[in-house]
Amino acid sequence: MNKALYVAMTGAKEILNAQAVNNFNLANVNTTGFKAELSAFQSQAVEGSGYASRVYATANSSGWNDASGSMITTGRPLDVAVQGRGFIAVQGPNGQEAYTRNGDLHVEASGMLVTSTGQLVLGDSGPISVPPSASVKIGSDGTVSAVPLGQTPDTLVTLGRIKLVNPPPTSLVRGGDGLFVTNAGKPAPADATVRLASGVLESSNVDVANAMVNMIDLARSWDLQVKVMKSVKSNSSAASQLLQPG
Repeated sequence: MNKALYVAMTGAKEILNAQAVNNFNLANVNTTGFKAELSAFQSQAVEGSGYASRVYATANSSGWNDASGSMITTGRPLDVAVQGRGFIAVQGPNGQEAYTRNGDLHVEASGMLVTSTGQLVLGDSGPISVPPSASVKIGSDGTVSAVPLGQTPDTLVTLGRIKLVNPPPTSLVRGGDGLFVTNAGKPAPADATVRLASGVLESSNVDVANAMVNMIDLARSWDLQVKVMKSVKSNSSAASQLLQPG
């Protein structure tokens, strides 16, 4: 295969991969606690016979942006946001412990405390169950308390404490469902220094303006690669005609 054609083809392919990451971020601009995925291009030499004069680009994930999103005040007692670094422990679809920044919590019909996407919120002793209560509140340390039905407001019953963790970002991987798990497959230890803010939610940290500019830039780069492939085809056709006997 012509090396110039190969470079242009792989360039277009990797640009599409980078565009997919960018579109993934834009699709989650309104997802509570979402961390923007990062992607970076790296150059690779084209191997083969002849002088190594050409390189092509590869788009690889370089992790995610761990900056906190802005805080949105809701006043709802079950809305919480992690202050600074840290995660809320939940039960993933496969039963494995996973982690999220989504603090949009509610009590489902069965009485279990869950996130807005349906994951069970984990406490120190497993999923947290909330009996019929007049009110429920969550403390800054993750303690879940409730006023039983028929009791006075000063009668609080502690139901459990949300497990809060703060593992190194390099020890986490994000799955297709947006949940983080440890790359070792083991639960992260609870961290008593992680704090929650009640009555607020953390917005996505995706920079919409930057993502839109990046989308346009990637589209133009893809068009350039296609033009190079067309030029290679045109040059190849012209060379073939020159080699034909008159």
